[in-house]
Amino acid sequence: MSALHSSFAAPKTRPLIFFIALFAAFPYLTRAKELSKFTAQAFEQYVLQTEVRIQRELADANNFLYFDSLPGSQRDSMLARLHNGQVVIEQMSTYANGKKIQVPDGLVHHWLAIGFIPGATRDQAVELAQDYSRHTELYSPDVQRAQVLARDDRHFLVYYRLYHHAIVSAVYDTEFNVDYMLPDAFRGYCFARAVSIAEVQNPDQPGEKKLPVGNDHGYMWRLNLYTRYLQSDSGLYVQIEFVALSRSIPGIIAWLVNPYIRSVPLEYLTNYVHATQKALSAHDQQLAGESFNNSSEARRRTEKLNVFSMTRSLPCLKERCVLR
Repeated sequence: MSALHSSFAAPKTRPLIFFIALFAAFPYLTRAKELSKFTAQAFEQYVLQTEVRIQRELADANNFLYFDSLPGSQRDSMLARLHNGQVVIEQMSTYANGKKIQVPDGLVHHWLAIGFIPGATRDQAVELAQDYSRHTELYSPDVQRAQVLARDDRHFLVYYRLYHHAIVSAVYDTEFNVDYMLPDAFRGYCFARAVSIAEVQNPDQPGEKKLPVGNDHGYMWRLNLYTRYLQSDSGLYVQIEFVALSRSIPGIIAWLVNPYIRSVPLEYLTNYVHATQKALSAHDQQLAGESFNNSSEARRRTEKLNVFSMTRSLPCLKERCVLR
């Protein structure tokens, strides 16, 4: 098993082609589609092989992040982009026995994003990730609701209401098993695997209802997120890998629609990394401000004590002067 990584730049879709694709796909995408057992099993195999590769990388401190496996010049180029504030996004594929794993009647979305946050720490990032009550504020509009249903140390069961847009919009009630691991003082990683994804019809309306799991429009049948944190180079690297499954598109319009649908996770990942950067940068600035205020207050107190001490000593000095 191996993974193929290829750089991706989202193409600028010509408006005419996009609208042709939209009108061609819309009737098909708005019909219900059931997730078949065969498709689900093929995707499970894809995820299994992907996690084998991820676990191997996590076990090797020298190969912890994506760019660690790149040749020197490519690695240096990517690091320069990251330290310049860019979010680097790569399209991924998983292979078994030298062949790309196929998922019949399904479309696999497999992407990886990396960002760098100067001054941030691993512990700050994990604390932010586990503060689920803030996720609607930080990651809107993708996250509309978030709630911890259960917790056992570093294991969480989390409810999310997610917003998804790919030609048509959809809202999902989801539950994720989330596990955090901290192998040392500078590294951390998190596996978030969806255990339930139910499409919601008429969300926040009187007629709101959930469609049967796996028997909906098929815009998002499966979703796993794998996040890594590395505190290094006077800051923090955040890497998130996105693996999802949606319905496939008929071949006659697939060449028009699939590139657009596959590009949707790019927007989600970019927003996620930028929001995390913003939140942790604000936290770092707040800590710096508090440190400055505390040091200023300490200086003021010291100055007051010095003045007080000098004031108390003045009578004695005066007395010694008179006696002389």
